[in-house]
Amino acid sequence: MQTLKSLAAAAALGLAATALAASEDGEMQHYNVVESETLEAALTNFVDYNAKVRDVLAREDLSVADMEEIHEYTYTIEAALAKINEEMGALPETLEALHLASEDHDAAEVRSLAETYFETAGALAE
Repeated sequence: MQTLKSLAAAAALGLAATALAASEDGEMQHYNVVESETLEAALTNFVDYNAKVRDVLAREDLSVADMEEIHEYTYTIEAALAKINEEMGALPETLEALHLASEDHDAAEVRSLAETYFETAGALAE
């Protein structure tokens, strides 16, 4: 039994070691990240990789390998959140401008701002 645990620990350490590699500039790199080039990709990655983390967490006992699996998934989730924040960051300001333009009954401004607003907000409803 101890040998099995030792082998599992060695395998997990090997997995962790392969997750790290030096980049061309000498910095340590971790797992490969599934990039989120668009807001739509970021939302998909966010949902999919959170589901993967939940699947791992549903396991009765979390092994070192399970925790490394979660660790790997968090890189993609972090990249997705960064893209979501980048894309959605201006949305509250755009909505506030739309709100104020509607109060002023400025139809041209409302249409312009609504177009900008829904270009970004529409990705959330897809």
